[in-house]
Amino acid sequence: MRYELIPAPAHLQAYIRYFWTLEGDDPQALAKAFGSLVDGCPGLIFQRPDVGAFIRESKKLPEMFLYGQTTKNVEIASLGPSKATGVIFQPNGLKSVFGLNAGELTNDCVDIQLVPGNGRLSEQLGAAGTAGTQVEILSSWLHKRITGNPAATDPLVDYAVAQIANSNGNTSLRDLQEKLQLTERTFERRFKEQVGITPKLFSRICQYQASLHQLKSNDYSKLSDIAFENDYADQSHFIRSFKEFTGCSPYQFQKLLDEAGAEIMLIK
Repeated sequence: MRYELIPAPAHLQAYIRYFWTLEGDDPQALAKAFGSLVDGCPGLIFQRPDVGAFIRESKKLPEMFLYGQTTKNVEIASLGPSKATGVIFQPNGLKSVFGLNAGELTNDCVDIQLVPGNGRLSEQLGAAGTAGTQVEILSSWLHKRITGNPAATDPLVDYAVAQIANSNGNTSLRDLQEKLQLTERTFERRFKEQVGITPKLFSRICQYQASLHQLKSNDYSKLSDIAFENDYADQSHFIRSFKEFTGCSPYQFQKLLDEAGAEIMLIK
């Protein structure tokens, strides 16, 4: 399996975290590359259907699709070899890039052909000779969309997202809400429209991602250290949260890491 992360150009980094490319013969290559999709970010995937077709929960996915926030464990697998290029957006990417209400795509995806302004994008990507050329085409297309959608961001929500993410989900939401001078209902409504989920759930996902990174990095002596250092109430809360978002317990995931080694490369 060949998998590569490509940083977004400087002028797109406020909207895009990175691009990625994947090619492999293992039908489970994509699942191994992604692992849990619960990462607090929406994304876009272009697959080569002449190479293999992606499936999600037994449903065949379009050639190119946009997906929203994922809040539960789900795996994308391939019916054959995999060859794909993707984009991981910033948490508010559906709104800031596409002008979409992010809440409408949570735990769902949409064929890019149904999104206005896609032009001949799929055709151009299919004709591109290399993954690098595909990334250049995507960068140009996304830049045009962003510059044509200048009023879709919400500075207060952007600030809240940054505070929550930078603290790994351990910022007081009540204090944050008061600082932004928003009512709880207004804060949740605006956050969900921009990000796709509530501030509380986004905080939980950031906390989970921090614990996942620590587990993958083997930066701990015992699992209770991870629970403590990531401000879980106790180890049982950490295990329940981890299982909810990953589909297995930290102990099981640790075993998978030991068995698969470098093959498990969660996008994060």
